Amino acid sequence: MMRLPHLVTQLRDVRPANPEEYISTWTEKDVLDGRVVDAWVIIFRTRGCYWARKSGCSMCGYVNDVAVEVAPHELATQLGKVLAVHKDQPFVKVYTSGNFFDDQEVVPEIRRQILKELGDRCDKVMVETLSHLVRREPLEEGLRYADKFEIALGLESANDIVLRHAVNKFWGLREHIRAADLAHEVGATVKSYLLLKPPFLTEREAIEDTVETAHAVDPYSDTISINPMNVQRNTVVDHLWTRAEYRPPWLWSVAEVLRRCRDVKAHVKSHPTAGGMRRGAHNCGACDRSFVSAIEDVSLGLGDRLDDLACTCEAEWRDLLELEGLMQTSADVGALVRG
Repeated sequence: MMRLPHLVTQLRDVRPANPEEYISTWTEKDVLDGRVVDAWVIIFRTRGCYWARKSGCSMCGYVNDVAVEVAPHELATQLGKVLAVHKDQPFVKVYTSGNFFDDQEVVPEIRRQILKELGDRCDKVMVETLSHLVRREPLEEGLRYADKFEIALGLESANDIVLRHAVNKFWGLREHIRAADLAHEVGATVKSYLLLKPPFLTEREAIEDTVETAHAVDPYSDTISINPMNVQRNTVVDHLWTRAEYRPPWLWSVAEVLRRCRDVKAHVKSHPTAGGMRRGAHNCGACDRSFVSAIEDVSLGLGDRLDDLACTCEAEWRDLLELEGLMQTSADVGALVRG
């Protein structure tokens, strides 16, 4: 039987890419200083996450979009191109399909250039990195160039068993707390990413794991982002999904997690990627749009309508919560029954 770390690398299909072209950019809604604003999202093309090169996470397909190598001047070219499309958004989120604080991925000189250029244009800059790569110097650089600086850390789960055997990740709550404490000490804010429904967990197990993790990380987070699984191609999750051995979470489950996190002090939010689609969190199809809208509204502070959500598929969801436990399976029971 193939072990998870080996399977993660075997399923990849890294495509040729132009190292001078950024991957994507778009505008989405987010909250800044209690107001809903336009947030500018930038995904730079880099050599990608060093952990993905060694093994990688079971759900991450971003490695398919990276380049084999990206020289510093090529990353600077990407920056110049993306700056030209800035539309006065006050909040910018910077992604690299890897780690912004990895000096091998984003060399310090270019990192400072990115922070300065974006800090000159936006009130708040957010970057993403693994927790064990968080150090004082780049945190202080972020605050030197940006009025507000935030680090986004992918904890996924506070359960080490889930991290190691479902996500294939080895940096847990202890390292997350260290990084968050350092960020707060310097004056930055912290966003914690939690993964709703890693592979091999039943729907009920996934709900409980995310709720428990949100409460565990609450004292160390300014924002907690509940990220329902979306099935990305050429990943372990994709491999399971195509064999009806995995189903993305129900939108009922996303709503349940948000309801049970109302007592969390951090700002809890969720923006389901591919929400309402087969590869993303979804219900029966008839109610998906209303669920996604309600989840977006509560995430942006525009009103909590979660208790008003209703659909006949609630009975199927509740039956599934019981049935998966009785069958001791995390497979897509509905797909298996339908054949």
